[in-house]
Amino acid sequence: MLFLTIACLLWGLSFPVIKALQMEQTSRMPEATTLFLAAWLQAARFGLAGLLLVWAMRRRGLPTPLEWRQGMVIGFWGGLGMAIQADALAYTHASTSAFLTQGYCVILPLWAALRSRRAPTGRVMAATLLVMAGSAVLAGLRWDDFRIGRGEAGTMVAALFFAFQILTLEDRRYAENRGVPVTFVMCASIVLLFVPIALIAAPRPAAMLEAGASMESFTLVLVLSVFCSVGAFLLMNIWQRRVTATEAGLIYTMEPVFTAIYVLFLPSLLGTYVGQPYANESMTLTVVTGGALIVGANLLMRWKAAHRPAIAPVP
Repeated sequence: MLFLTIACLLWGLSFPVIKALQMEQTSRMPEATTLFLAAWLQAARFGLAGLLLVWAMRRRGLPTPLEWRQGMVIGFWGGLGMAIQADALAYTHASTSAFLTQGYCVILPLWAALRSRRAPTGRVMAATLLVMAGSAVLAGLRWDDFRIGRGEAGTMVAALFFAFQILTLEDRRYAENRGVPVTFVMCASIVLLFVPIALIAAPRPAAMLEAGASMESFTLVLVLSVFCSVGAFLLMNIWQRRVTATEAGLIYTMEPVFTAIYVLFLPSLLGTYVGQPYANESMTLTVVTGGALIVGANLLMRWKAAHRPAIAPVP
């Protein structure tokens, strides 16, 4: 649980950082579509992450056939999910995106119930309700004013793809796979998936270089690559096998809690860095309440789970 929580700590950075990157790139390239910027980001972010992982793999040898297979499947689902999420983020608030992304914590127990033909346990149902309530509070949602626009709908589709990604990591056929080679294959798959999309959506061929041509753009992509890609996905791919997909999905809902903390101070710093207005959000009772509900849900899932026999991770 600790290492998956750290992964959430790293993923939480991605929401304000991607928002700032979009602002910076849009100001330089107003003709660029959100589709192009989203596809370019995935290719650039995971391309750089893959290069970093080549160094980490130098003593581990090439990926095995099963590692290639798992990495490609994870890359397909996760890559599509992150691209749709990045595109949708241009049409909604970071906090709302963080809330709707947690839809996979509802999908996963429903899938587990259908697969096992047994209803979810009371503990799982209670934790899921706590998570959804906490996420709604964090996002400041008002149900009388809630609407499903392009940003919200896209984020919910991304959540479905993230659910498939989490389920792939639960598959026992891949129990002996090593985390580092799998993560490398995942990164390579995402690059192969999105380079063609970025080229097709680019306003001109040179835009592929122009999008990352500023120091601000390169620095933000580097942050996403090192912390939110290499760091977070290595932790996920190595340690998730110790819990069920349902439990992992609930642990990952800690991500909007960390996002809610980051947006208290990071937007103004990022906005100053990229030269664009980006206001901080405020610490309110709703932030504290929402965070407490999600933390409580994770503690509820952790109760009794501590007695489960450990499964050794394979780095």
